[in-house]
Amino acid sequence: MRLSKYWSIVVEISELTVKPITRRSALPFIIDRHYMHRVPPISVAFGLFNSDKMIGIVTYGISASTTLRRGVCGDNQASNVYELTRLWTEDDAPHNAESFLIAASVKMLDKEIIVTFAEINAGHVGTIYQAANFFYCGLSAKFKDPKVKGLEHQHHTTYAHGMNMKQIREKYGKDNVYYEERPRKHRYVFFNAKKKRRKDLINLLKYKILPYPKKQITI
Repeated sequence: MRLSKYWSIVVEISELTVKPITRRSALPFIIDRHYMHRVPPISVAFGLFNSDKMIGIVTYGISASTTLRRGVCGDNQASNVYELTRLWTEDDAPHNAESFLIAASVKMLDKEIIVTFAEINAGHVGTIYQAANFFYCGLSAKFKDPKVKGLEHQHHTTYAHGMNMKQIREKYGKDNVYYEERPRKHRYVFFNAKKKRRKDLINLLKYKILPYPKKQITI
């Protein structure tokens, strides 16, 4: 029975393919089906296909945060960092489809350092990234984002890009600008390299590698 179940999973996964897709093709799935319903930075996108049907997507982008790009492996590797910004698969996708999508897509990337986050507020601990052999590097730093009344649906880098807090207040009005504490997230890092190069990048990692967090089961 166990062998039969394992074999069915292997067959299902073997029938899947991962292909590059356009940003435009990914957007409807990101906006309509991903739980965040918000467009992130997207430099490259990949679809998970079962025959001609797309049953999953993953997107990678260059983070607008220089702190994030520099913080992983230092200033010299800041341009070598992608953030995995969105991951989604159909509810009835085969078991391990998400980790298969990640593993296949990173091989097609032009950068070696991949960072991603699991939303604690959404009840995620990053189980998928653990299955894809990412390193767990603790929680994101405590941070407060500037917010503008009426623009809360936008990321702060969209309306505050290139401006300091004084300039933001001058543009939008002092009474319309406030700070909001950013929810902390589980941080994961993957090195898209082999052997010595991978070891060299791991040695540059600025974060401590920690044991994987586990999802608490409530009874």
